[in-house]
Amino acid sequence: MEEAIGKANTLIEAMGWIRRFRGKTVVIKLGGSLLDDDQALMHILLDVIFMESVGMKPVIVHGGGKAINRALADSGIEPNFIRGRRYTDQPTLDIVAKVLAGDLNVALTQEIERLGGRAMNLSFDTTNVLFGEKLPTEDDEDLGFVGHVTRVDRSVIEGLSYTDQVPIIPSMCQGEDGQKYNVNADTAAMAVAQALGAEKLVFLSDVNGVRTDKDDAKTIIHSLSSDDARKLIADGVIVGGMIPKVEACLETLGRGVRKVHIVDGSLRHSLLLEIFTTSGVGTEIHQ
Repeated sequence: MEEAIGKANTLIEAMGWIRRFRGKTVVIKLGGSLLDDDQALMHILLDVIFMESVGMKPVIVHGGGKAINRALADSGIEPNFIRGRRYTDQPTLDIVAKVLAGDLNVALTQEIERLGGRAMNLSFDTTNVLFGEKLPTEDDEDLGFVGHVTRVDRSVIEGLSYTDQVPIIPSMCQGEDGQKYNVNADTAAMAVAQALGAEKLVFLSDVNGVRTDKDDAKTIIHSLSSDDARKLIADGVIVGGMIPKVEACLETLGRGVRKVHIVDGSLRHSLLLEIFTTSGVGTEIHQ
């Protein structure tokens, strides 16, 4: 009986958050090792289905770097990175498009439907919604077919959300001339969140959030203002790979998104715990 009462209390706690976020758009950036972890991915997608079922409008933007690297290796192509960005020549672009806009995009859509939800893959092969151009660099260094998003077709995305489908968007864009470009998944998710006026952007990560001690998961900071986040970077508390993550969060807030979250995607049901509980499990950054 106590266990049943505990479950009821959890539902009561969630009810207020469900009411608050009903009809709100949440963009979820998915990528990295999570796409290789079948159990973690299943729980993430179940969370997404739940969010849609209670009236939220989740949108997934995904990368797929590890799958791309495996496909390149199978083709005998050595991955080449310049300042953290994948150099993308034509053979690499062909593989990126096949993996991101093809294999992974379709697989995520099919998995949501297998789990009982409804989804639509949005890519060059169906309906493209991300448009852009070649990414300019400060020193004019050539990155090949690496681009950035300049326009999002929000009407298509919103149309799917209003018919209770989850849009699944790969991190690629297309130029007005039809040229395809490889896009950083974080920046693609930011562009989508801005265009949709999202309530939240959630970066699913392999760490549990911002920590005062990067090596101690127990030192997580659950809520940060943008000013506090900048100070932690300046003071050397936020270091290493967390710096670009937090800087991406700050840039997203500057684009009008209300809140940005960094959440450990490998934690079972981390999306639901972050959004529908008072304490959360990741780091929420706000203005």
